[in-house]
Parts: sequence; structure tokens; C-alpha cells
Amino acid sequence: MTEIHSTAIIHPKAQLGENVQIGPYSTVGPNVKIGDAAVIHSHVVVEGWTEIGASVQIFPFASVGPAPQDLKYQGEKTVLRIGDGTVIRESATLHPGTTGGGSITVVGSNCLIMVGVHIAHDCILGNNIIMANGTHLGGHVTIDDGAILGALCGIHQFVRIGALAMTGAGSMLAQDLAPYCMAQGDHASLVGLNLIGLRRNGMTTKQISNIKKAYHILFRSKQLFKDRLAQLERELSGASEIDRMIKFARGDSKRGLLN
Repeated sequence: MTEIHSTAIIHPKAQLGENVQIGPYSTVGPNVKIGDAAVIHSHVVVEGWTEIGASVQIFPFASVGPAPQDLKYQGEKTVLRIGDGTVIRESATLHPGTTGGGSITVVGSNCLIMVGVHIAHDCILGNNIIMANGTHLGGHVTIDDGAILGALCGIHQFVRIGALAMTGAGSMLAQDLAPYCMAQGDHASLVGLNLIGLRRNGMTTKQISNIKKAYHILFRSKQLFKDRLAQLERELSGASEIDRMIKFARGDSKRGLLN
């Protein structure tokens, strides 16, 4: 049974699923779609062309779907999509896409977006991502499944972050971070592999051994990077965990690969 507090303001054109809960003083705009069993706590603003999946929770003072902070934006229809089971904590801000960036921002399923996080226009986030308090994404950032961003990180526009990668608290990341790797520091640098994360996500001893070998070839060799990548392909390609690294390294990068 849907429960809407008497002080909440829900536009009659908003589309609400079954068993939705909306708390005191929250507002929901006309183009919003909210999935089954979602919980919008008190003092939340949801506007724009925003699609919220099933069982999403949004905590007080979050601002979800307002116009992006892009001077080129002129009110055109662009989308923010949030996957099932994602949790958005207090005072987070999530903005839709822009026409110059694909017209959509995506946050995948079962993500944890902590207090004060900002997700700018045209960011594409996969599933099971954790973003700790106060971390900010510039526009057009891509983050793959299972990545973890420590508190108070700043991620430059157009940066890519690979699957199961991790940033330490306070990191300022201006280049792409390869899958499974860890980065830390102002002007962040590589500090090794996210070995605990690999084990927690079910990687076998053999897979982790392959990833260690790949890391040393790609990031600890003194050869030219193109030669390192060619060596990795010769020696370890065919294993799914390594092919993911190769695909990422050969992908379209606007910022260059952190190495």
C-alpha cells in the first residue's frame, strides 16, 4: 500500500509504483517515475525526467534530478536513471544528462551513495558501487561495477574507473583508473591492487595471480606502454579478468591511463 505523508507535494502526473513511501515535506515533480517499494524519506526533492527503480531509498535533503550545472543546458529533456536497490543518503545531489553528453545520467543497481556525494551530468555508473561521504564526480565520468571511492574524493570530468577499482580517501583522480587497481593521494597515483576487494568478490587464487602478473606488466615495466600492452595480450589474454583489463586499456580515453 502506497503511503504519502500529508505534507508531501506529489505532482498528479508523477508515476508511482506499488507500496511506495514518501515522507514529510518531500516533493516529486511531474516527469518523475518511482518504482515499487521505493522509500523517499522526508525533505527530499525529486524532479526532472527522473526514473527511480524498485526498492530505492532516498534520505533527507537529497536533491535528485534538478537541472545539470552546465551553462549549455536550456531545459531540454534529459534523463536521470537510478537502478533497483540503490541507497542515496542525506544531502546527495544527482543531476541528469545533457544533450552534448548522451542526454542521460545512470546510477546502477544496489549502489550506496553516501552523505554529500555529487554525481554530475552524463555520468554512467554500474552496479554495486560505493561512493563514500563528500565524494564528487565531474561530468561524463564512467565507473564500472563494484568500484569503491573513498570519502572526499574528487574525480575529474571524463575520467573512467574500472571494475573493482578503489580510491583512497581524499584522492584527486584526473586520469583513468584501471580495473582492480588502487589509487591514492592529491594528484593520485597507483598504490597497488585492491586485493581484499578481489577476494570479497569471489576471485579465485588463479585469477588473482593472473591480475598480479598483469599489473606488473602494465604498470611496473620500463617498456613503452604500447609494448607492455602487447606483452600482456601475448602472455595472458583469454582469461576473462585479464581481457577486462586489456579492453579497458584499449578503450576510448580522454584523460589517459593512470600508470
